[in-house]
Amino acid sequence: MDTDDRAGRPGSDRDDLRQQVLDLVAPLTTRFSAGGGRLRLGFNTAHYDQAASELEAFARPLWGLAPLAAGGGAFDHWDLWRAGLAAGTDPEHPDYWGAAFDRNQRLVETAAIGLALALVPEQVWDPLTGPQRDTVAAWLRHAVTVEPNDNNWLFFPVMVGLGLDRVGVAHDRDANTARLDRLEEFDLGRGWYTDGPKWQRDYYIPFAMHYYGLIYAALGDDQARAGRFRERAAAFAHDFQHWFTSEGVAVPFGRSLTYRFAQSAFWGALAFAGVEALPWEVTKGHLLRNLRWWGRQPIRDTAGLLTIGYGYPQPHLAEQYNAPGSPYWAMKAFLPLALPAEHPFWAAKEADAPPLPEVSTQPEAGVALLRCEEGRHVVLLSAGQHAPWMRHGAAKYAKFAYSTRFGFSVPAGTLGLEQGAFDSTLALSEDGEHWRPCELPYDVSASDGVLHSHWAPWDDVEIETWLVALPPWHVRVHRIRTGRALRTAEGAFAVDRDLPPARVDTGPGRARLDSPNGLCLIEDLSGGREGVLVTALPGTNVFAPRTTIPTLTGELPPGEHLLACAVIGLEATEGGEWPAPPTWDAVEPLLGT
Repeated sequence: MDTDDRAGRPGSDRDDLRQQVLDLVAPLTTRFSAGGGRLRLGFNTAHYDQAASELEAFARPLWGLAPLAAGGGAFDHWDLWRAGLAAGTDPEHPDYWGAAFDRNQRLVETAAIGLALALVPEQVWDPLTGPQRDTVAAWLRHAVTVEPNDNNWLFFPVMVGLGLDRVGVAHDRDANTARLDRLEEFDLGRGWYTDGPKWQRDYYIPFAMHYYGLIYAALGDDQARAGRFRERAAAFAHDFQHWFTSEGVAVPFGRSLTYRFAQSAFWGALAFAGVEALPWEVTKGHLLRNLRWWGRQPIRDTAGLLTIGYGYPQPHLAEQYNAPGSPYWAMKAFLPLALPAEHPFWAAKEADAPPLPEVSTQPEAGVALLRCEEGRHVVLLSAGQHAPWMRHGAAKYAKFAYSTRFGFSVPAGTLGLEQGAFDSTLALSEDGEHWRPCELPYDVSASDGVLHSHWAPWDDVEIETWLVALPPWHVRVHRIRTGRALRTAEGAFAVDRDLPPARVDTGPGRARLDSPNGLCLIEDLSGGREGVLVTALPGTNVFAPRTTIPTLTGELPPGEHLLACAVIGLEATEGGEWPAPPTWDAVEPLLGT
């Protein structure tokens, strides 16, 4: 797409992003409580209480509103947020949010308030009365003293500190220094962090660890630390660009997908901190293409509110910490609005996505990314990630492949393949009804497009899995040692079934589907399995409400077995020969066994 084609398109430049902020916030302005301290968007089913939920809805729009105002953008309803800030922090007011306490959701939401104080005190602090400032300052100073979770949460009191510094309120700076020191211990090298001691390496690295670090780099006073944050972000950018298609679609993977376009917030944070990791026109393109894509998705309800879900309203996808206001963390993507129009990021002409290698192996995250169909389709192969503490953690982390075209599916139950929605994984069963997929992989390695891991669905069943990137195909190999008889089901991608397929082909060693919504094949390379098409229950896939999953099924007696298959997913085709998979002879030397 050339520059002329981009001119005038929604989301093409700074004024469009300003309007997006206003459009997203407009439906919120009529939903404040009578006292102003609560923003009520719907029924809260998150694990935290109603007051914290309504604080969340109040605070998260500030991620977009504060940069908007800092860059000179007009907003007519600052009085609502000022009144709410005064009421919510006042213990004598009916709308009081309650004090933050250790590892409590209130601490999460203080970060957006801290950013607003740091960027636009003239909007949220200066107009307050002296007593109102006192209550706001006391509430925030207390929040800085509570214990965060040992992960990206450590940045929340740091963000509050930046805001308090800007308005001249003293706080415990030594405590924040210790938190920053701890955060730097999560550095893995090559720009990667881990989000605390756990194994998750997902979008929390760009939209939390790097995002807050870059805000600190721009606003904090420790220049040596700021330099390290900038250097790591610059290195990370080279890996992270592989997570997006040439059309701006990011790979759906991991938790908190309901934050949607927060996934591209990293690109704007680079600009905010002055980090030209990639040419400005390239960085700008990564952000704007993703925002434009999201602008075409049905992610808002009839009142204009952001919904819980990913590609469509899908409460079934939610984590236990998703309340009605949670999706507004997407507003993080608007941080570069704080920059003046003449900043190089805004002055640059948006560039098309740069050509990238077909395979990018990223061992820090245990992933390999395949660029297929000239970059219009990205497949992420994953090994080693798991999140047993989270709703649908196995589906969000431990599937073998995640696709920008076909998404992934979460289970709707435990009985049968239709409920399990086992796309991109191997599921095992003793009775053909209750199935166990890969959930807790361990002993992971990733090198040159080959991922290797182990997992054990039962005490007497050990599985060794290799994932091999051979774009546009990927190959899965499993060495299974089992002390019990098992049934197996291995799914390819889940294909939208709302349009009827042009052709299907199932039988010994194959399950093939070619429809207007995509072509998907799974081909058995080791023999012995039967191909079927599984009709998954509705509402399981993150992109398409109704899907069909090409699947290989088989049976294994006790003993040692080798299963291998090749999987491909492409745009819809117009007939012709089915694509030919890689041969086992071509794959076996790559395994290193």
